[in-house]
Amino acid sequence: MLSVHTSPLHQPGTGDAGGMNVYMVQLSRALAEHGVEVDLYTRCRGEGGPARVDLAPGVQVRHLPAGPRAALPKEAMPGLVLPFSLALLKEDRRYDLVHSHYWLSGQAGRIAAAGWRIPLVHTAHTLARVKNAALAEGDRPEPELRIRGEHQVAASADRLIANTADEARALRESYGACARRTEVVRPGVDLGTFGPGGGRAQARARLGLPADAFVPMYAGRIQPLKGPDVMVRAIAELLSAAPWLRPRIVVPVVGGHSGSGPRDGAWELARELGVADVLRLSPPVPQRELAQWYRAADVLVVPSRSESFGLVALEAQACGTPVLAAAVGGLPTAVRDGVTGMLVEGHDPAAYARRLRHLAERPGAGIAMGVAAVAHARSMSWRAAAARTLEVYRGALAEERRTAAVDGRRERVRQERRHAPASPTPLSWRVEKAGSPA
Repeated sequence: MLSVHTSPLHQPGTGDAGGMNVYMVQLSRALAEHGVEVDLYTRCRGEGGPARVDLAPGVQVRHLPAGPRAALPKEAMPGLVLPFSLALLKEDRRYDLVHSHYWLSGQAGRIAAAGWRIPLVHTAHTLARVKNAALAEGDRPEPELRIRGEHQVAASADRLIANTADEARALRESYGACARRTEVVRPGVDLGTFGPGGGRAQARARLGLPADAFVPMYAGRIQPLKGPDVMVRAIAELLSAAPWLRPRIVVPVVGGHSGSGPRDGAWELARELGVADVLRLSPPVPQRELAQWYRAADVLVVPSRSESFGLVALEAQACGTPVLAAAVGGLPTAVRDGVTGMLVEGHDPAAYARRLRHLAERPGAGIAMGVAAVAHARSMSWRAAAARTLEVYRGALAEERRTAAVDGRRERVRQERRHAPASPTPLSWRVEKAGSPA
């Protein structure tokens, strides 16, 4: 597996690390449980760690030298694809298949797969054309270089893995991806980490949250694409319509800044709207601590403008917490509207505020959704995702063998023709002469 711009070892919620990092780690571990040996290649950033890290039995993270041994902005990464690819091809390991993640890794995957003559499977995680169609005001669009790169990967990969049918459709309609080579594999959730545990009261006691508070929560990177501004405005609308809630509302915001936009934009907006006092900011935390935050919340708010799937929504549901989410991308797959949470069309803060007030005034509704959410999340394990991914791998390998066999037959025919004795008389001339008068 390839991940050029972010390491599987990085803490989700920091910098460019997010759901994709969780995806690679969990899928690799689950594949190893199925008997597959996985090496995860990423760029060495000079963080002082070993060149190779055992992530789990059968799973190793390998750091390759490519460019400066330092953290770099994503905008600088395209220039490092070639040195990363060349370093990869020098590795003394040989593989059956390359699985790249994100378009930069897809470019490196094209080079590696061609050099090793093995299939390339690619998972996009996000798509530039989809993101650019849902930009927040003032947000910076994805560059044309990325769009062209995604087109190249979509055209050359032996298999494309989409998280949902909606993403598969976007690959076909926006990038001309071949339907036959595009497969849908739903991500999973780590059920060993995310579960109801000791329940809400215990989680609140551990985190120092009031037992009787109304706790809507945000978890994820603080960037315009994820819509933290929508949540802040929704809280302001809620408290304007229901001022009696202010003494008992606490809004945890768990995550770090990344992407474009001002670093403190959401916080400044909260101060401007007079709701900064109800926010409780927390830096990104390890997965087990994040599970405690989920358990403590009444609802997780996911107002993303674009989301290929939304793993946080699945994680929260596994912990027994319903989700209030935008009806975009993969979120309608992750959340069952009216059963395990609620979906909102668009990003009108007032629409989110109305649903938050419903949950604040009818806590029984949220509890019932939370019970259904646990059952829903348990149907999406990483082991099942790995089994389905293995089917995709096997399909790509079988097609490669068929292609190789056909190419081999064609080459043998060419060689036979090249070495066959020349006919003393061309066949066409002989046929013509046989039919002509003496």
